[in-house]
Amino acid sequence: MARKLTLDRWLAGAVLLLTCFGLMMVFSASAMVSARDSGSFGGFLAKQALASVLGLGLLFGATRFDYTRLRHPAVLWGLLAVCLALLIVVLAGGSQRWIRIAGFSFQPSELAKLAIILFLADALDRKKDRLGDLRGFVAPCLGLVGLFLALIYVQPDFGTTATLAIITFCLFFIAGMPWRLIGGMTLVGGLGLALLATRADYRWRRLVAFLNPAADPQGQNFQMNQSLIAIGSGGASGVGLGESSQKLFFLPAAHTDFIFSVIGEELGFIGCLLVIAAFLVILWRGTRVALRAPDAFGAYLAAGITLSIVLQAFINMGVTVGLLPTKGLPLPFVSYGGSSLLMSLAAAGVALNVSQHSG
Repeated sequence: MARKLTLDRWLAGAVLLLTCFGLMMVFSASAMVSARDSGSFGGFLAKQALASVLGLGLLFGATRFDYTRLRHPAVLWGLLAVCLALLIVVLAGGSQRWIRIAGFSFQPSELAKLAIILFLADALDRKKDRLGDLRGFVAPCLGLVGLFLALIYVQPDFGTTATLAIITFCLFFIAGMPWRLIGGMTLVGGLGLALLATRADYRWRRLVAFLNPAADPQGQNFQMNQSLIAIGSGGASGVGLGESSQKLFFLPAAHTDFIFSVIGEELGFIGCLLVIAAFLVILWRGTRVALRAPDAFGAYLAAGITLSIVLQAFINMGVTVGLLPTKGLPLPFVSYGGSSLLMSLAAAGVALNVSQHSG
């Protein structure tokens, strides 16, 4: 293990700025909805602020130990077992994504993302001489990942399922898996995701609506049209912070999955570019951390975490501007949602931990 250095300040700064910016935008986008539902303008903000404090505590705590301890069998397999149990508990209560306790909810798939990245980073390092062994490595590895993906898919959560599948294939590619296996898995995986995307009626309607934006403007395309109206109304500099009209019960999920639309309306093209720039900084510094990591485990871990944050961010933003079919994925660090914020900050803390040991 390399000597401990200062954590990557660019990466930490981008994460902290997005988190603080997210609090501001959650309040702006949710105030009226919160007032309607609870009589208080700051109801959603209070919950997001609490999640921010807890998440920043997790981030700080994740930088205070040797990250290689995460691959200890008791830690790694214990985390996987907890995630598996939580996903089964969620499904036992019917098709849903959250466990609700005492007024709070937690989404196990958010924890599962980090657990799967840890598992893949450890497996790819330990089995680096067997990456082309279909029976000895590829099949068992994909079997475990596939089990988690299946449980997440039936919640139903196709967006997270697809994101994790892409991250898995990317890590296989980064690790140097033979091209024949990468090509075969990409083909099978792509066909599988396409099949799953069309099996549910609502997903099929979303896909049809995406391919024909002018159809059904008051039905399936309503949310997308309202999102485009919001972003188009913002122009170059926006209508002003807090001045969005689309968030006033026109744009569904304005403070969650479509918060980027409110950013576009209130802060304009310039505000959108600044948000995109922040995620590009995370991509840049996360890639740098991975390339300079002192061992393969740290490299795969940093790469997987960076991919999970940036890929989800650009899928979310792609959906809001009509480049991708509608998916229920939050914008990391910015959208309202305690589970997403907690686990994104914890994952960022692990990546920052690796950065402290990079050469």
